[in-house]
Amino acid sequence: MTPHERRRRLRLRRIRITGWTALTSLLVTLVGFLTFFHIVFPADRAATLDVFRDSRVTVEARDNRVIMSPTQDTASVGMLYFPGARVDPYSYLYPLVDIAAEGTTVVIVDPLFNMALIDSRGVGELTRDLPEVAEWVLAGHSLGGVKACLEADHPSVIHLVLFASYCATDISSLDIGVLQIVGDQDGLLDNDLRLEALSLLPASEDATLVIPGANHADFGTYGPQPGDGPSSFTDEEMRAIITEALTASVLGG
Repeated sequence: MTPHERRRRLRLRRIRITGWTALTSLLVTLVGFLTFFHIVFPADRAATLDVFRDSRVTVEARDNRVIMSPTQDTASVGMLYFPGARVDPYSYLYPLVDIAAEGTTVVIVDPLFNMALIDSRGVGELTRDLPEVAEWVLAGHSLGGVKACLEADHPSVIHLVLFASYCATDISSLDIGVLQIVGDQDGLLDNDLRLEALSLLPASEDATLVIPGANHADFGTYGPQPGDGPSSFTDEEMRAIITEALTASVLGG
């Protein structure tokens, strides 16, 4: 073998090693990504069972959504809810069960990779099999609220509710109501960014409800979240607060 052939073989070997190393790193990263986003904060079992046993509502899993409907006649207004990142959608059933029982169809999205922001489905696709609901309140928790803001321009949307969240897109020109509900013990929401983002909301509809003693995870029943502040409330107490806020400001009780 000539020196030239040895150098050429060595060069090809290095290229193969580099290629396999890059491919292995990519696969490890991809597997890590998929594993991370498939590990969710699970819904509290007792709270979820309480909803399933509640005769006022029915719960159905359908097409990557969880639909909670009143057993009585459904009103023409529904709520489409986008969960926080890696949060079990069932953890939002308990806080919203009284809203559903009072006549609002609640559709909680079960997003792709447990991440609402990368789920391409919009209001039309998520609600097309519920034609009896003419108007929709969009809601979202944490990053789910950011996704809700992206969908707020749909013509059937009449209100936007942001739980421990804010808009990252400008919706100030929309003719919809907006309610932000946050806790003053939230250790995960950047409150400075939230305040800066108020300018992105419709100017006359930037109502904010701050709940003293509530933290980031209080808007679901998935338990403590790393980095969050302490909570002063039980799940039952938070359900009452959320129900009152939505009934008074959004659903017209």
